[in-house]
Amino acid sequence: MLRVKFGPQNNKNNSWSPVRPLQNSRAGGEPEQAGRRRVEAVMAELDKMVGLEAVKNLIKELRAFVEIQQRRRGEGLAASSTVMHMIFKGNPGTGKSTVARLMGRLFKELGVLTQGQLIEVERADLVGEYIGHTAHKAREQLKKAIGGILFIDEAYSLARGGEKDFGREAIDVLVKGMEDYRDNLILILAGYREEMEYFLEINPGLRSRFPIQLEFPDYTVPELLAIARVMLAERQYVLAPEAAAELEKILRREVLLGHRYNGNARMVRNIIERAIRRQALRLVNKNRNLTRRELMYIEKEDLLRPDLPAGVKDEGSELPGGPSVCYNNSR
Repeated sequence: MLRVKFGPQNNKNNSWSPVRPLQNSRAGGEPEQAGRRRVEAVMAELDKMVGLEAVKNLIKELRAFVEIQQRRRGEGLAASSTVMHMIFKGNPGTGKSTVARLMGRLFKELGVLTQGQLIEVERADLVGEYIGHTAHKAREQLKKAIGGILFIDEAYSLARGGEKDFGREAIDVLVKGMEDYRDNLILILAGYREEMEYFLEINPGLRSRFPIQLEFPDYTVPELLAIARVMLAERQYVLAPEAAAELEKILRREVLLGHRYNGNARMVRNIIERAIRRQALRLVNKNRNLTRRELMYIEKEDLLRPDLPAGVKDEGSELPGGPSVCYNNSR
């Protein structure tokens, strides 16, 4: 589900415009062509991400919107700006942080942001322990994020303590910061879909301030397999055919029988890193020179659960082979 609203934005007396022509001079008199190459490089990284087609399409829309408004300005036509604050909904490991980081880089190159950095925070980074502490902590994080993106993970936790909780104060400071730095700051609230929906229900004034809402679906088994192959290729490893079949069986079990928050790409990373360690253990005691193929290939046995000591019962799963449920390493 994508809910996107493009609307006019009142710039009041701010001289900095959120939509700047690409031909504006960059640092060091950098030519426009170099900036465009970097934009294309970011988009290429986005396209390489497995799945997330709806998310990719929205980012392409945002890029097109910004560039067309810049061209309209160049022709002396009225140009609109858009509020870029966003809500990301999805389980751990579905690519929310990665997409936010790419957005920061993209919007910097498009002239929407001046720096493009991503500042990732959670409740502990924003909420203090005594009166006045929360406002100071929240303002400090906002200042760090000026020119880039402030990404708040598990944002619903700011409202979990009731009316007297300091999380409410953090929300008020963030809302004020959205207004004060609206021309050079993007705020992204992220978390589980159900919890974020509840968070917006009990804070109805926030929903209209975040016109772009993105859902990050859990990855399918074929997508998880593709992610695994990418992770291995980056490390110069390869799945042997039998290992690929075993990994698919493990992933199907995790998706069907595992914890609902099984970690998605994080789960895959844990499985792959564990298999690499087991491959190393398997190879290290071989009393001969290892071939290049042996050093690169992950075999089926590297993915299987090791034999347990006599008398020890495995309660992780009744299915044969594979690691025990679950690999979730998320908060």
